[in-house]
Parts: sequence; structure tokens; C-alpha cells
Amino acid sequence: MVISKLNIVHTEASLGWGGQEIRILTEAAGMMLRGHQVTLLCPAEAKIYEEARLHGIPAVALPIGRKNLRGVLALYRWLRNNPADILNTHSSTDTWLAALASLLPGAQVPIVRTRHISAAIPNNQATRWLYQSATYHIVTTGEKLRQQLIDDNGYKPETITSVPTGIDTSRFKPGDKTLARQQLGLPEECAIIGIVATLRSWKGHVYLLDAFAALGNPAARLLIVGGGPQRDALQRKVVELGLQERVIMPGNQRDVLPWLQAMDIFVLPSYANEGVPQALLQAMLCALPIITTPVGSILDALQHEHTALIVEPRQADPLRLALERLLADQPLGQKLAQAALVTAREKFGMDTMLDKMEVVFQGALKK
Repeated sequence: MVISKLNIVHTEASLGWGGQEIRILTEAAGMMLRGHQVTLLCPAEAKIYEEARLHGIPAVALPIGRKNLRGVLALYRWLRNNPADILNTHSSTDTWLAALASLLPGAQVPIVRTRHISAAIPNNQATRWLYQSATYHIVTTGEKLRQQLIDDNGYKPETITSVPTGIDTSRFKPGDKTLARQQLGLPEECAIIGIVATLRSWKGHVYLLDAFAALGNPAARLLIVGGGPQRDALQRKVVELGLQERVIMPGNQRDVLPWLQAMDIFVLPSYANEGVPQALLQAMLCALPIITTPVGSILDALQHEHTALIVEPRQADPLRLALERLLADQPLGQKLAQAALVTAREKFGMDTMLDKMEVVFQGALKK
């Protein structure tokens, strides 16, 4: 298929920062490199607005952070004055605003709705209209999320495509662990167990802390990279568990690569709201042994005992046992890490994501 150059507009109502927002910017930057015109519409106070500008992605501030008439009219006026080929929405609020704005004359643009997380969608008439009539196509960030919409909501399979997030395989790669630790001021000799994730409840940090506290390895350190609403609660839990000297929380980091390269084991014990998490893919490309859960579309990327150890969510003890197993069996960790590295390079490269999104956009444009 010959892909024509498109004028793509992304909308994002969320004020937060995490994998969803990073996916939007990564995809936008990749599309721009392919010659497409890309614009992001978002609230002025959103973190993604600032980040887009820093990444050279055109961003326009609109009051679309809430479901109200002001947001509908603001989006309508902008679209009427700035014709687009594709409108790619990402959160519930901006999708509703876009759908309503597109009902007004002069703002009809094909809507592609990207679903980044596994949270359930209501089964009601209004939501079905939004997803199956107002939206031309749905993109999910994993196959399990796609199947969830088909099985639980009864949406037509041909209207949904799974497009996992692509990672820059030339940037994320194994590195010199000792050098990374020296640069970051981390201890060089002890085992470092790490997680890179926004500090939200469903990422499972509390279970990781409980598992780490019960480890029979007092020299090990736990590295929690990320910021977010659960930071204060997690810091209190660290104190309650008496782990102040063993847990390192450097906050949000613009460049997570050296932090990943400094780790011995990567853990993501999420229990909800996941597609295929970018942090997992990054850890795979850095050839880290991984422990995670079968939540969302994580199993699209990882297979138990082949590329990772998969444990049940919301349980500290299985997590502890998996950690102890990897700490005691380095050859197993190396085997899992190498298999995960090969999988990530083959299945989750940037070009794969961009190729699939171009096909989706081109198809929506023809409808």
C-alpha cells in the first residue's frame, strides 16, 4: 500500500504523565520523521503540553481537560479552522469531545481512538455509539485489550487493530552496569532490583516493597524510578518496613536508560490498567531478567519461563520467591534476559508500530 502524507491531529485530555503520554509523543515524532504533519491538542496545564514542545512536536493548548460544552466548542472551532485528515484521540474525555465536535458542520474528521489500558468500558448505548459509530477505528496497545473489547463489549473485530508501542531499539540496549552505577552514584557491589513506573497504586509498588522486605538478602537494594501520586504513601511504607537504607527513590527521570542499565533484575507487579508497558519493553531491550504479572497485554510480550517469570498480581509472596530464584540462579536470569532481548527486537521496534498506524490511518481516511 502506498501511504500518502497525512495531517494527523492527536488529542489528549489527561494531565498526568506515563506510558500513554510517552507513546503519543513517540508516535508523533516518528510520523513527523516520515513526512506527516502532526499536531497535538491538549490542556495548557497538561504535562504532555510542555514535553511536546521540548520534543519539537507542535502543540496547541485547548480547554479539553473536562467533558463540557466549552471543550466541545473549543475543539470544534480549532478543527473548523485547521482541517485535518485524521483525529487520533487517546482518553475518554477528549474522545467524547471530539465525537460531539465532529457532529457539527465543518469539523467532520475521521476519528481513530487509541485504547492504552485494560480498564473496562461501560456497556451502554451511548458508549457503544462512541466506539462503533462516532469512531472510525479503534487501536489497542495489545491483543488482549483488543479481544477484551470484542468479548466483553461485543464490538466488531474488523473495527479494532492491536498496535503495541514501538521502542527505539538503537537507543535502548544493554550497557556497562558498573559505569552506569558510577554515573548515578549507586552502590556497585550489591544486587539492585528495580522498577521504572509512574507511582500509581495499580503498578503494584506496595507488593514489591513487601516482597523486598522479606528477602533473605540484606545487601540487596531496591531502586524505584518514577514520580506520581503514590510517592508520599510509598515513602511512608518504606519507613514502616524499616527500609530507608535499602530503598532508593530518585523520582521521575527524563532519561531512564542508565537507570535500567544499572539494574540486575527488573520488576513490574502491575495489577490493572496495562497494555504492553513501555518500561517492560525497555527492560527487555536492556537484557534484564524480568518479573511481572499477566495483566492487560503483558503476555503479548513475555512468556513465563521463556522470557520472564510471571507471578500472580496483588501477592507479595510469589513475588519474593521469584526474586529469590533469580538472585540465586544467574544463568536462569541470563537465559530469560537474552530471549526477551531477541523478542523485543523482533516484535516491538519503532518501524513496526509506525507501519501499522499508517495502515490504520490510511484505512480511516478512505471510509
